[in-house]
Amino acid sequence: MTVKLIRNAYESGLTMAAVLLCWGSALALEGAAGLHTDVLVLAVALTLTLAASQRTADTRRRLTALVLLPMTAGASIFLGRLIASHYPVGAAVYTAGMALAIWIRRYGPAATKAGTLIALPLVALLVVPGPALPPEAQSGLVTWSWSALIAALACATVWLVQGLADRFGPWHPDPAPTPPPRRSRLHPRPSTRMALQMAAGIAAAFTLGRLLFDDHWPWVVLTAYVAASGNRGRTDVLRKGIERLIGACVGTLLATGLAAAGITGHTAVGLMFTVLTIALWLRPLNYAYWAAGMTCALSLLLGYFGQNAATLLPTRLEGIAVGAVLSVASAWWLLPVRKRTGPGMLRPART
Repeated sequence: MTVKLIRNAYESGLTMAAVLLCWGSALALEGAAGLHTDVLVLAVALTLTLAASQRTADTRRRLTALVLLPMTAGASIFLGRLIASHYPVGAAVYTAGMALAIWIRRYGPAATKAGTLIALPLVALLVVPGPALPPEAQSGLVTWSWSALIAALACATVWLVQGLADRFGPWHPDPAPTPPPRRSRLHPRPSTRMALQMAAGIAAAFTLGRLLFDDHWPWVVLTAYVAASGNRGRTDVLRKGIERLIGACVGTLLATGLAAAGITGHTAVGLMFTVLTIALWLRPLNYAYWAAGMTCALSLLLGYFGQNAATLLPTRLEGIAVGAVLSVASAWWLLPVRKRTGPGMLRPART
């Protein structure tokens, strides 16, 4: 366990080094071009989500990321505007995009990795607090071109830090095992089942999120996605939903204490990066640690943007609970799957 914690600390340090490098570069761009602070949030969100998928990537995969990620990041900005102006249409397009990212897994490992790159900016769209910002802070939100540039910058910083670590660091990443190809006998296929489950959970999250939480619907949708992503069966989705809820409760208590201490400004930013580093370190042990860290970090972020984070914490917790329930319900009752004894194999669960 000690060796694992040391290795986790090393990997989380690499990720945060890339995050800070991208954040610093985006900060320079913000000052030079007169951009809004949300470019910094986008830089952090994309770098955080990209780092893990690129750790063992070869040159071909990295070039694919350099092309695909800026394109989808730019498109996600248009999608964000669509959701803001025509919520039902935007929600439908977002749901279809997430389902597509899972459905194309049927075409093999390369398509699976492309689907991951498609999903990253869509997840970042939920983290960047566009609808949750105060009205006076929404006028200068990042454009599609700057979003694409930030995505390319995230790729460059991740590759730079990871490349230096591979050359001079004490550890090298262990390549992920590739299960032997095996054609599934399920009809519909597991990828189709999981895509439909994701679509149902996210569509319901968009609907209930808007009805129950108004502009704070991203919390419901994000939880519905997180709990269902990488679905290995009904029990797996239930476990992740519970872990996210428990982590959010702990993060809520921690954020309440920080809000009571009156932490704001640059101190809040520094503390946010510290919390994210610790959460990354402990994430491989249990997802609840990451959920707690993200809840606390988002609270600090909203406080930095002028929101009363303490009053929003109960609402966020309610939104997370609703998203988890929706995700579990779709995984259990809509074409459920269950893990086989063989690696990476899925089969239908008994209902």
